[in-house]
Amino acid sequence: MTSTPILARLQRVKSAFQANFWPPPAPLDPHDFPLACSSAALPPFVRQSPVAMRYWRLLHVLDWHHFPERDLTCYRYVPPMPFRPFAAACLVKLDAGQRYMARFRTYLVEHPALVWLLGFPLAPSRQFPWGFDADVSLPTARHLTRTLRTFPNASAQWLLDNTVALLQADLSAVSPDFGQAVSLDTKHILAWVKENNPKAYVSERFDKSKQPSGDPDCKLGCKRKHNQRATAEKRTPSNEPPATPLSNPRSPKGLRIGEFFWGYASGVVATKVPGWAEVVLAELTQPFDASDASYFAPLMTATERRLGFRPRFGAFDAAFDAFYVYEHFHQEGQTWQHGFAAVPWAKRGPARAFDATGLPLCQADLAMPLKHAFVCRSTLVPHQRGRYACPLLFPEPSATACPIDHPRWAKGGCVTTLATGIGARLRHQIDRDSELYKRIYDQRTATERINSLATDLGIERPYLRNQQAITNQNTFIYVLLNLRALHRVRRQKACPQT
Repeated sequence: MTSTPILARLQRVKSAFQANFWPPPAPLDPHDFPLACSSAALPPFVRQSPVAMRYWRLLHVLDWHHFPERDLTCYRYVPPMPFRPFAAACLVKLDAGQRYMARFRTYLVEHPALVWLLGFPLAPSRQFPWGFDADVSLPTARHLTRTLRTFPNASAQWLLDNTVALLQADLSAVSPDFGQAVSLDTKHILAWVKENNPKAYVSERFDKSKQPSGDPDCKLGCKRKHNQRATAEKRTPSNEPPATPLSNPRSPKGLRIGEFFWGYASGVVATKVPGWAEVVLAELTQPFDASDASYFAPLMTATERRLGFRPRFGAFDAAFDAFYVYEHFHQEGQTWQHGFAAVPWAKRGPARAFDATGLPLCQADLAMPLKHAFVCRSTLVPHQRGRYACPLLFPEPSATACPIDHPRWAKGGCVTTLATGIGARLRHQIDRDSELYKRIYDQRTATERINSLATDLGIERPYLRNQQAITNQNTFIYVLLNLRALHRVRRQKACPQT
């Protein structure tokens, strides 16, 4: 017969178990989300888990209440997995350095407090002291991978919107001109296919008509070693060792251009607040055959939407030396110092001077009149172009010889074709040696640092096999980088350096 003290002790243990772990802990409100709860509302076993609390502090700042959740009422047999737990889990996966979904699922099973915190639907079980079976509660690794392929990128972009708004609010006091100067750059991404493996035998590695079987969406592209046109002085020496399988064979002129591979590219717009943080304002993932210039319009549109205004200054590499880039940052009625794009000269044609009315000057410093205009539709941005002629021969001949005896005089005089917009003139007129230009161009270090941090999170070699999954993972990477920056800013404001 059991003594009374032992029965009393068993009763106390049972009461403590039921009070802390059974039934399975749930948020105070059935429509609430665990990551949106305060730390006081978390159950004891979650508060006692260092891993769970670390990710609660990281992700709690996001506005999970207004996350664009999928419709959970429309199903035939099995209720669909909510998107909020999956989005939070993807951020944890990246931060924890888990490259494979199967290993990440094992990581979650080993941390049941994290499973509860992420908001996955729980499977009650009395076999565990926390009141649910973490292994049964989680979807399979295959289903998680499938969800990454079908997850709407607009929901991931919503999280990026949220992080930009939080950083803009926190940095407005220390940087009133937050977002006025931005930079844009692209990052190459290698597809997970054998064609990118120099040790694998592939009969025609660089044939763009033969799509790799490992990834139906990747495209063949070239990662240039520089964005300037190669010159004769940069010819590859004849005694240089042969190129690697991933390197581009020499061009017909014997110039080494870059490296070919199958994959994607991620374009990112960032702004830098010196001494505080680099912030991702917009991002876009495209197949690798898309040009760098194709990222400009969609990324700047997303940047303006998130900031609520158009940035005054932009820093780009020579691939963006195009008239529409300069026009985007130009402010009508003001000099170029009040807003401009800092872009290196791309050496496409000779540098030109213009008169006060915007007409180009010939080599004899004479204003060339507009002969006719036409719309060019063969470029990325359709625009109007003008054909300018020699002022001594058009509209009426007014001289018998060229003042500088130009060779083109006998062939009808000099002619040139330029875009008629102001961007074509600004490209030639911006003072690239000024201190203001150099200070704005230094903003490019923001995107370079963001790309370096993204590479550390695995953006360069994702173990995924289609564009949608890679696009979603890239967006989550930039959301995580902004979250880390937000916490650094708040720690620095809480403990300012003396």
